[in-house]
Amino acid sequence: MQAKKNEVIGVFQSGGLSALAVGVWLHELSTPARHYIADIGQSDRTKMDAVASSLRAFGDEVAVVDLRSAMAATASDLLRYRARHDGGYWNTTGAARFVLVSQLAPLMMADGCDAFAHGCVGGGNDQRRFARYGAQVAPELSVIEPWTNPQALERFPDRERMLQAVTEYGLHLDHGSGAERSTDANLAGSSHESAELEDLETPVTRLDPRWSKWPEQTPADPQTVQVTFRDGRVADIDGSGPDPVEWMAQANEIGARHGIWLRDVVERRIIGTVCRGIYEAPGLELLDRAWSRILQASLDATGRELYDRLAAVLGAAMYEARWLDPAAHAARDAIDRLVGDIDGRVTLSVHRGIAQVERMQVTSGVVQQTRFGSGGNRWSKVKAV
Repeated sequence: MQAKKNEVIGVFQSGGLSALAVGVWLHELSTPARHYIADIGQSDRTKMDAVASSLRAFGDEVAVVDLRSAMAATASDLLRYRARHDGGYWNTTGAARFVLVSQLAPLMMADGCDAFAHGCVGGGNDQRRFARYGAQVAPELSVIEPWTNPQALERFPDRERMLQAVTEYGLHLDHGSGAERSTDANLAGSSHESAELEDLETPVTRLDPRWSKWPEQTPADPQTVQVTFRDGRVADIDGSGPDPVEWMAQANEIGARHGIWLRDVVERRIIGTVCRGIYEAPGLELLDRAWSRILQASLDATGRELYDRLAAVLGAAMYEARWLDPAAHAARDAIDRLVGDIDGRVTLSVHRGIAQVERMQVTSGVVQQTRFGSGGNRWSKVKAV
């Protein structure tokens, strides 16, 4: 859809190259734009404030909105439902799009915006995610997709031209974005793409992680981490308390410091292509070691088989922007019935890219066979596994 001079456009502003170029394009069309910068845990607040200040100096309106709680709650869902995608990586980018549209689109409407725009590549996964969630949560807002617009593509035929314009206008660019690379980050994780990494022969070690260390760079001594689950959700990590923002940050710090983070995959995308992506989710990777063990001790064979099937449904739903669809609601309801009363505690030993379960306790679960401890002929339901 074309941008009109008299309508106010709400811009999903990440501080990445293509999103800033959208701002430049609208500015040069004299179209009023209001940029919404969401704090979803992608970087510290000073960097977001720098983006906001540069856009205000540029002459546009800016709102910085704290969405860390919403992002953390969605990260908690990713773990509870193990909503992963092709190759087993965590759906952190798809999850971020759900959070951004569901939280910011209604705010844009309340602020008097007539349409919203984003910097996603034309025909890509994210374009479809914004369009689908936008139609579900704010159907009154028109959607402007600059990188399917001939005028915008004529002004910015490539990322080099985008970088030139963003630099000339003095806009503050996220450090993970440039002409040859792009990083999408939030509290749950980050994804990395670049011209170099598109070559499948390029070794993954060419990547510069956003937060994490490579295993050989990590501390020589292991760290013991205790993860507590209550009602099927994380309740504490080493004293973090139950707030998902706090325990997600704690898990990210531990996982990143000890090199537990990497997924290098060639994913099958919504649009039918394949694309290499490298995914950095240190907190979710760490917590999944503990949650997987709790599930193994708490669900019987039939329950675990059903859980895994539903998890695959939800992984696809998050990836394909169908998280609000009836099938996804039904899958979540079913998993909630399976895991809603699971309590337990897992102690992990974390060292140089490996998180090993040292011990665990569960307060609900299937009957454990104690063949050797009971003489081989008795069964007991115990708390320690």
